[in-house]
Amino acid sequence: MHIMVLRLLVLMVFLPLTILAGAQHQQLPDWSMGPFIRPANANPVLSPDKKSVFWDPMSKKKLAWEAGDVFNPAAAVKNNRIYVLYRAEDESGKGIGKRTSRLGIAESRDGIKMKKSPKPVFYPAEDEQKEFEWPGGCEDPRIAVTEDGLYVMLYTQWNRKTFRLAVATSKDLVNWTKHGPAFYNAYNGRFKDLKCKSASIVTKIENGKQVIAKVNGKYMMYWGERFMNIATSDDLINWQPTLDKKEALHIIVRPRPHYFDSDLTECGPPAIITDKGILVLYNGKNKGGNERDTNYTANTYAAGQVLFDLKDPSKVIGRLDKPFFVPEEPFEKSGQYPAGTVFVEGLVFFKNKWFLYYGCADSRVAVAIYDPRVEN
Repeated sequence: MHIMVLRLLVLMVFLPLTILAGAQHQQLPDWSMGPFIRPANANPVLSPDKKSVFWDPMSKKKLAWEAGDVFNPAAAVKNNRIYVLYRAEDESGKGIGKRTSRLGIAESRDGIKMKKSPKPVFYPAEDEQKEFEWPGGCEDPRIAVTEDGLYVMLYTQWNRKTFRLAVATSKDLVNWTKHGPAFYNAYNGRFKDLKCKSASIVTKIENGKQVIAKVNGKYMMYWGERFMNIATSDDLINWQPTLDKKEALHIIVRPRPHYFDSDLTECGPPAIITDKGILVLYNGKNKGGNERDTNYTANTYAAGQVLFDLKDPSKVIGRLDKPFFVPEEPFEKSGQYPAGTVFVEGLVFFKNKWFLYYGCADSRVAVAIYDPRVEN
């Protein structure tokens, strides 16, 4: 009898800690997506490699382009395989933002075991985007595909002065056409030098495939790092941010004091039209100081979800108060960003499951899987 009581007391003490540590195992509302489960003994799926070398057009020499860290991946499906385009940093400098980023590619038959290409497929080069991408490079891609097979990538150009959201397109995920800053031509160039990043283009599931969709007759994306905004397009290349009544950027989601997203609400992978609305997975950063969520370490990046009205895409109709995915594994709490980071950027529908690819502490790439056929 005493042993049973002791066991009960132990459970009472440790169960709340387990719930806090495993926020993604919470009971999620029916409008949200999840739970996302890390496959056993599989992560991280991508790590740095000092042996990968290519001739760099910027430095005019051979260098180990992914020797530093690999993180913040995009994902796409092609020919019944998953392709992950991931940010890779060399060792040309010390500190966040001080090295050059390029995008590598890896393919997988099952979404877990990855085969990397030895050379990057996207990088700062002698091209028309040189002024925007030298010397910092190309960062943090998100990818979605049109019904006719055109892959659209939104990524960050970093010249170490101003970071800009930019567009590139490809038919094969290897050969890309750079189109430059997404907002360059909007409002007669008003936002050409705007510091902007992180775009979640709106998609839908059609005939079992995730493809880019239109909302109210236009292509649409949610974008932004600290706040969340909307932009629309007629051609997927030139984008126009939405403005409020005062002709300023229309902010539709803000950080919340004392919540996991008290510092940033940064858009994640492509948004998805569901039967409930438009679902956006985003990266919430916890503040330090008095406004932080005390359930999580200061500066932690954890993932949230927000639901928008399909008829009025700026109207929030649901938002998680707790993150559905938090740093748990050692490699998610060590590396360049030891405060703890699970940074979601790649999401694909593959073999009737959702595969979520994320950056781990700005140093590794991992995957988590949600099977809608399994009850929460």
